[in-house]
Amino acid sequence: MKKVIFTENAPQAIGPYSQAVEINGMLFLSGQIPIVPSTGELVNGNIAEQTTQVFENIKSVLLAAGFTLNDVVKTTVFLADMSLFSGMNAVYANYFTGNFPARSAVAVKELPKGALVEIECLAVK
Repeated sequence: MKKVIFTENAPQAIGPYSQAVEINGMLFLSGQIPIVPSTGELVNGNIAEQTTQVFENIKSVLLAAGFTLNDVVKTTVFLADMSLFSGMNAVYANYFTGNFPARSAVAVKELPKGALVEIECLAVK
């Protein structure tokens, strides 16, 4: 049975979607951008600061569903420009231990609210 996940410790959806959906032991997290949940404002910082906020948001959604970063098996990273890759990658590497999840990283024309990075993921128990 499908279960919608919501936590106030992560940004509210800015459209008609859920923060995450769990089904059959799999958790599908919608893309997170660097919005501070308590203010609803975008982190006005560099790629490292924005990537850090994205991961804090991801951790909050995972926790609300009873998952951790160790359960993440796949991520997709969207960057406003591929020149931001190394800065994002340096922060990304700090959030995973042991075996890294599979990952795709692409540059896109634009991200919501002018963010530099957005990350979505799939976690499995």
